[in-house]
Amino acid sequence: MFDIKEELSKLPIKPGVYLMKDARENIIYVGKAIVLKNRVRQYFQASANHTSKIKKMVSQIQSFEYIVTDSEMEALILECNLIKKHRPRYNTLLKDDKTFPYIKVTVQEEFPRVIYTRTVERDKAKYFGPYTNALAAKDIIELLRKIWKIRSCSRKLPENIGKERPCLYYHIGQCNAPCQGYIGAKEYKANIDEVIGFLSGNFSQITALLKEKMEAASENLEFEKAAEYRDQLKSINVIAEKQKIEKANNKDQDIVGCARDEKSFLIQVFFIRNGKMVGREQISIKNTEEMEQKEVLGIFIKQFYSGSPYVPKEIILQEQIEEAGIIEEWLSDRKGQKVSLLVPQKGDKSKLLHLAQKNAEISLKQFGDTFRKKQLKTKGAITHLYQLLNLEQDNFRVEAYDISNTQGLESVGAMVVFEEGEPKKREYRKFRIKTVTGTDDYASMQEVVTRRFQRGLEEQKQLLIKGLDKEYGKFSKFPGLLLVDGGKGHVSAVTEALELIGMEIPVCGMVKDDTHHTRGLIYNNLEIDLSKHQNVFNLVTRIQDEVHRFAIEYHRNLRGKAQLESVLDQIKGIGPKSRKALLLDLGSVEAIKEATLEELQKVKGINIKQAEAVYYFFR
Repeated sequence: MFDIKEELSKLPIKPGVYLMKDARENIIYVGKAIVLKNRVRQYFQASANHTSKIKKMVSQIQSFEYIVTDSEMEALILECNLIKKHRPRYNTLLKDDKTFPYIKVTVQEEFPRVIYTRTVERDKAKYFGPYTNALAAKDIIELLRKIWKIRSCSRKLPENIGKERPCLYYHIGQCNAPCQGYIGAKEYKANIDEVIGFLSGNFSQITALLKEKMEAASENLEFEKAAEYRDQLKSINVIAEKQKIEKANNKDQDIVGCARDEKSFLIQVFFIRNGKMVGREQISIKNTEEMEQKEVLGIFIKQFYSGSPYVPKEIILQEQIEEAGIIEEWLSDRKGQKVSLLVPQKGDKSKLLHLAQKNAEISLKQFGDTFRKKQLKTKGAITHLYQLLNLEQDNFRVEAYDISNTQGLESVGAMVVFEEGEPKKREYRKFRIKTVTGTDDYASMQEVVTRRFQRGLEEQKQLLIKGLDKEYGKFSKFPGLLLVDGGKGHVSAVTEALELIGMEIPVCGMVKDDTHHTRGLIYNNLEIDLSKHQNVFNLVTRIQDEVHRFAIEYHRNLRGKAQLESVLDQIKGIGPKSRKALLLDLGSVEAIKEATLEELQKVKGINIKQAEAVYYFFR
């Protein structure tokens, strides 16, 4: 039994992070303290002047734990990581916990690549961005490949030069094939330097080069080439036009403007790199009631830059934030050089800040209703659904399952995940049915659910053994509600499977009408009519359509793969190993079909007779 009064007396006089928990051991709040003993005890003092939100949070605290750190800096870093990981209910959170697209240049490699990424590592590569439009980032990479012919493959060079054939990008003129030694490291490096200059905003050199090439092609009557250079110039001009805000200096800055009304707090960030605006992003923040603007800004800075691979030299703010000194120290440590939090009163920085603030106010006014409507359709809808089902509102993770097959062949199961009414596509999972023969949706559903939760229980066990009981694996995070595509029979089958492995999770069936459209939910053997609850109805329909789409998509992919492989199975003398060798070397059945006899004979693992059998099979 956790005795709060006794545990408070044991708190150390040291810096650290504390985690407040409710009766179900869920982490509901994470905070940091310079002195843990003083900070944590404040929550339980009757005389404390708490806001209504904090009072409500304190009333739910049943236990707490803490982690001692060596410094306030370590406490700040740990606090940021734990908030991002656990997303506690009573912490102020960025509404959209998304990562921004970056362009990565792997300068640590002898033959660097240019890659689109949202995952950033400490690997000495150069990262450019953030790009608020993923399509724009991908378009830029495509443009770079066309102009500088930079490789995109993951082959290890130079040790593997000449060991494999050049890829498709070489054949379509978008790679100089360093994998074949067709371009030396020095010349390739010169191209990479130009790419880095371009990504840094230096467009004049490449623009002049392209103009020269376009004019030369036109004079030589090579009009197709001239048109290609013209289109590339247009692409560069579009990028340059989007980066039109020029300043007297060339520092990298983030300009943070904010606006609020009674229900919303919105932040607009202008990303300025090398003196040019490369993009902007707006972030809605929740749980800001009764909080001062400087407090919200401080929380934003910690959460936003804890997940960002790039920290600019200057962050321009509307007002000074709390803990500015320690946050500057933390950001400087992350960047490896001095980072400043500035509150300008006049000059160019002040003008840019005013522009960001004005944009935030316009966005809040223009899109405030949109944000609120979206909230009703997501978090509001799932909250209403839990109320209809009389479920405790402490876990808004919903998992939905569906089975797809064709006359019992290649049966597959699919799992999709929604949290607080929004899809979490990274957590979707696919299952190939292993133990069921023929068409038996009930047994197939039981197999999928059993495998999913047995795997989750095993992951939890292993994490506990390693002392990582607060971590999550691929399957160890469990839902508060489970939805299956089907009626009473499907619900009974899944409930039975859960009971056999000792799981108690509410299960609902998503039933359809005669026209195969969502009709309602089956729960506790009763059908719940959703027609009078539009937002709930729309959310359930969306979940049902999504899991159905995901299952069918996986099934089609497997079917298509099986059909392709079956063509090779028809060739006498070609077994699984030789089929795999052909596909690995040539890439596809179509390429195998078009290959010459000499090319087939060069495939590693294929003898002369097999090569001849393949060649003459397709002719």
